[in-house]
Amino acid sequence: MNYPIEKIRADFPILDQNINGHPLVYLDNAATTQKPDCVIDAVAHYYKHLNSNVHRGVHSLSEQATAAYEKSRMTIKEFINAVDVREIVFCRGTTEAINLVASSYGRANLTKGDEILISTLEHHSNIVPWQLLCEQTGAILKVAPINDKGEIVLADYKRLLSEKTKMVAVNHVSNALGTINPVQEMTTLAHSVGAKILIDGAQALATVPVDVQAIGCDFYTGSGHKLFAPTGIGFLFARAELLEAMPPYHGGGDMIRQVTFEKTTYAPIPYKFEAGTPNIVGAIGLGAAIDYINSIGRENVFAHEHMLLEYATEKAEAEKGMRIIGTAKNKTSVLSFVLDGIHPHDMGTILDHQGIAIRTGHHCAMPVMKFFKVPATARASFSLYNTKADVDALFVGIQKVKEMFANE
Repeated sequence: MNYPIEKIRADFPILDQNINGHPLVYLDNAATTQKPDCVIDAVAHYYKHLNSNVHRGVHSLSEQATAAYEKSRMTIKEFINAVDVREIVFCRGTTEAINLVASSYGRANLTKGDEILISTLEHHSNIVPWQLLCEQTGAILKVAPINDKGEIVLADYKRLLSEKTKMVAVNHVSNALGTINPVQEMTTLAHSVGAKILIDGAQALATVPVDVQAIGCDFYTGSGHKLFAPTGIGFLFARAELLEAMPPYHGGGDMIRQVTFEKTTYAPIPYKFEAGTPNIVGAIGLGAAIDYINSIGRENVFAHEHMLLEYATEKAEAEKGMRIIGTAKNKTSVLSFVLDGIHPHDMGTILDHQGIAIRTGHHCAMPVMKFFKVPATARASFSLYNTKADVDALFVGIQKVKEMFANE
């Protein structure tokens, strides 16, 4: 099919504006994606017509809100091909989902001397929770290295796995570099030593197909705000038998079956992990966002984004003084780079004056920056509504950045 780019762009009202007197060129999608009208409408519809708490009322509004909330859970289940809808736990996002697993599964199952294996590529949210768990339990954190292309060295990953390894936690896609990790192979290797594996999918869900049954992982996390959905919503996928055995993460309303002062019994999964009034409207918006992606076709989206990455990479390789950071053979639509003699923060500020939004900094991946011996990078990340014209605008902007510094 012909990719309907003009129709898609029209679905995102924020794109139709000027920033600093220039048409907005939004290239910070790895940080957060924009929201289509259908998601904005779903949020507004809830507040206008359904606003009520879920699971707790027998009146019509509560029942309708509950149905919409649970429909979104089913939408996520189908989107990632989970076996059972009970395996989907709503969270605030990937960060909370990882903390849930580290706190609930980790504290219940890891002891002194056990090992947790992560990689150099990880976002801070897939580093710090495991460091905290190590401090609490006496477990030991191991780190798989990367090569100069920004790829996990599988031979070293395999070497670091042992009978002491109880948990592996790696990202599916690097937010800083765009590297796509071979998570199916990594899962098989982790399971071969009896370890459980968590996949941080925050950066993957909008850019690559995700099938948790094919991957075989024990845990998979996602964030709505990187998937065209509202902020403050995400999910944890966990195999049902693991959720059944894990203790609650938070205590409060809706996660209980019965409470007495002597003893509390808990609700069945996934509700055991959803204490308090949830982000109902966020969950509904997340379901609407997934429906939107499905309406375009995931493979069509991925092909479009890959085309943009190839186009931008070709221009970057021809740009004098530009160095791409992260040149993995298998990567998503992230172009992370530096310019000789120009700090990324200065570059980002000058580009913003031209209406071009990119991300600059360490991208919550300081170990990656340390490995490449740079304080920060500039990162342009492309999504389903971006065009070759956006890429062209970026490189025109980069020329202006270089001209400004050449005149100093």
